[in-house]
Amino acid sequence: MNTDITAAVKPEYPVVDRNPPFTKTVANFNALDYLRLSTITGVSVTVGYLSGIKPNIRGPSMVTGGLIGLMGGFMYAYQNSAGRLMGFFPNDAEVARYQK
Repeated sequence: MNTDITAAVKPEYPVVDRNPPFTKTVANFNALDYLRLSTITGVSVTVGYLSGIKPNIRGPSMVTGGLIGLMGGFMYAYQNSAGRLMGFFPNDAEVARYQK
């Protein structure tokens, strides 16, 4: 199975790391990534709470919504961070930080 996305699509920006490991990608999260993660989680908690009002299961519904939002927010932040490292998104800060 070919998991190398750069074989099909060429990056538009400078490549910092063609295949970044998990730890480097998470360490590369910026303030906007954390803001998006928090916003998605917060909205999901609210939606979970509101959807549990009628059947009177607000607590479990809120926790479930929050966990789903946390996972979705993390995946969205991870995707953006990895995309910047691989050169698919604007990455001026990453190029300056990791330039040797």
